[in-house]
Amino acid sequence: MAYRPLKKYQGSCHCGAVQFEVETDFPELTRCDCSICYRKNALMVKVHETAFKLLKGNEFLSEYQFHTHTAHHFFCKICGIYPFHRKRVTPDYFGINVFCLADFNAEGIPIRQAIGAAMT
Repeated sequence: MAYRPLKKYQGSCHCGAVQFEVETDFPELTRCDCSICYRKNALMVKVHETAFKLLKGNEFLSEYQFHTHTAHHFFCKICGIYPFHRKRVTPDYFGINVFCLADFNAEGIPIRQAIGAAMT
């Protein structure tokens, strides 16, 4: 795997009402097969809460929880896009939808398949 320096990325929902910033070196990307991730088809990078900053749009975020009500999935109330969620197993981390990041290229980054459907 090629070395990637720690870098800040700007992200947003489709309409731009929700904007955020993350800092990551993209050690890996994750796909999850739980019922919600499978349907939203997101590709995620895991970042610690200290590497995430919501820049604007908290009032436009809607939260969805299911099953154990531990993970917090956030969606824009205006355009419906899922930009990030607070993780279930590691609640001090966010799963960031990399398709919401500006100037992001997934080339060369390993993708790990998470087995979320088997979590109880």
